[in-house]
Amino acid sequence: MTRYDGPIIDAHHHLWDLSLGRHPWLAVGAGERGALGDLAPLRRNYLPEHYQCDTARQNVVASVHVEAGWVDGDCLGETRWLETLDKADGVAARYVVRIPLASGEAPALIEAQADFSRVVGVRDVLSWSDDPARRFAVRGDLMDDRQWRAGLARLESHGLVFELLVFPNQLAQAARLARDFPNQLFVLNHCGSPIDRDGEGMRRWREGLARLGRAANVSIKISDLVAYDHHWTLDSLAEVVLHGLNCFGTARAMFASDFPVAGLHASFDEVYDAFKAIASQLSADEQRALFFGNAARLYRFDDLSSSARLAT
Repeated sequence: MTRYDGPIIDAHHHLWDLSLGRHPWLAVGAGERGALGDLAPLRRNYLPEHYQCDTARQNVVASVHVEAGWVDGDCLGETRWLETLDKADGVAARYVVRIPLASGEAPALIEAQADFSRVVGVRDVLSWSDDPARRFAVRGDLMDDRQWRAGLARLESHGLVFELLVFPNQLAQAARLARDFPNQLFVLNHCGSPIDRDGEGMRRWREGLARLGRAANVSIKISDLVAYDHHWTLDSLAEVVLHGLNCFGTARAMFASDFPVAGLHASFDEVYDAFKAIASQLSADEQRALFFGNAARLYRFDDLSSSARLAT
C-alpha cells in the first residue's frame, strides 16, 4: 500500500472577512447551525493566509471556494470580494457561488455570475429537516418547485455544475432531480451529510447514497466527515469514505476539506492524513483522481503547471 504524496486540489473550502458584516450565520448570538456544535471558533477572519497556514504541510496546489453564507440579496457581492484576493498561490482559484434559483432574479444572477471566469458552479443550499435547529434551507420543497427547477435548467448552457447540499432523507429526491436533468452535472457535498449516527440513521444514509450513486451525472465530494462525527476515529471515517467510493467509484469522487468548518473537530492535517491512509489501498491512478484529477476536470483547472495560469 502506497500513501499519496502528489498534488492536491482542495475542492471545497470557505473564506470570510467578518469585518465586512456579510455573514449573518457567524454573528454573535446567531446560535448553532445544523449539528456543527459551538461556532465560536469560526467567528474570526479566515483569509488566504489563514488557509495557507492550515494547509502548509499538505501539497495543496489549488482550491475551490464554495459560497460561505454571504448575506441574502447580495450574491454578487461575495464573488466581487473574492476577485480582490490574491490568487498567486492558487487559493480560491475557482468559485462555487450562491444563487437562489427560485428567485425571479435568478436568470440575471446566473448570467452575471457566469461572466466571472473563475465561477464554475452554483450552490443553493437544500438541507432540510423537520427539526428547525437542523435546517439550512429556506424551504423544504425547493427541488420540486417549478421556478427553482427553471433556474436550475439555465446552468447547463453556462457549463456550471450544481452543488447538492442535502440530508440523507433527501437523497431519494436528489436522485429524482438528477434523473430529470440528465445533462446537468451535480456534485453531492459532504458525502450526503450522514447526520444521524445511530444504526437506523446510517442505514438510511447508506441506502440513499447508493440510490443517488446510480445517477451517472452526479459526483461526490468526500468532505467534512467530522461535521457529524465529532468523536471520529480512522475506522469511523473509513466507513463513510469507502461507502462513498463504493457508490460512486473513484472516477466520480473527490476529497475536500470544508475548512475552516471542519476545523471545529479536526486539523487540516488530520483530515488529509486520514484520506491518505484510507485511500492507500487504491492504485496510484485512483488516488491521483481522488486528490487531484477529478476536481481538475469538474472545476475546469485546465493547466496547473503554472501559478500564473491560475491567476488569470
